[in-house]
Amino acid sequence: MGRYTRLAEITRLDPEVDYERIYRMDLQLEFPWDLTKALEFALFRTYAVPSIGRLLNETREFEDRPQKRYDDTGIVLYEAGTKGLEEPGGRAAMRQLNRIHGRYDISNEDYRYVLSTFVVMPGRWLDAYGWRPFHPVERRAATNSFRRIGELMGIKDIPETYAEFEELLDTYERDNFAFDPGSKKVAEATLKLFGSWYPHPFKGLAAKAPLALLDEHLARALGLPVPPQAIKSAASLALKARARALRLFPARPDHRPYELKARTYPHGWDITRIGPEWSHHPTPTPDPS
Repeated sequence: MGRYTRLAEITRLDPEVDYERIYRMDLQLEFPWDLTKALEFALFRTYAVPSIGRLLNETREFEDRPQKRYDDTGIVLYEAGTKGLEEPGGRAAMRQLNRIHGRYDISNEDYRYVLSTFVVMPGRWLDAYGWRPFHPVERRAATNSFRRIGELMGIKDIPETYAEFEELLDTYERDNFAFDPGSKKVAEATLKLFGSWYPHPFKGLAAKAPLALLDEHLARALGLPVPPQAIKSAASLALKARARALRLFPARPDHRPYELKARTYPHGWDITRIGPEWSHHPTPTPDPS
């Protein structure tokens, strides 16, 4: 299969109808590593909103069980993105997500902002570091996929278009990014987790490497150091070099889609046991609609 063959297939689809199919192809075949990283950085941004960072810190999930917290988030996004939001697998993921969130007092404004990070940041990442930029059809499909997730979460006043999500994200960050000690603790715990995935001599460097990809107003809001511009430029150039190299390789074949591997669940997971322990024996939760 040629490098751009699947893009030709994608552009023949209708993102208003086939949005889940298009997003699944991007997540599992076209951009698995890039979308995973983009969503990691999307979540990282949310810590800089004090109401979000404080709540995440108060749960102690990042402090006490950072790998599980990371894996649980990834699993819910993966299940929703690959199992079909109108199918049993996707609906089970959304029920579990709503069950966990239902315990906390989270404003609709914060929900809308978090949703906007999932819509906007993958597009910005791929435009900057992907082996090709997001095509408008893919951008619309991703927007529609997360709009549906937002509906199933009961979020109100969801933006209609990518441009509206982008405006929401930029405005919300400008108005709400601020330092909070709880936010800093969550950010530092996440960076420490990233470092833990590497052999001991490289743990410190791996924990600091993501700082080179954070914009300055985000780093300062989280109370994190801002690396010298030379380091930031080197990180950007390295990712762009990776993108250029990937263009020379054939496309991932359809029979070998990306499948999530979660360190916490080496033998697979039960979606009803994702999240804090208190959510594993819930009262019945209505099916999202």
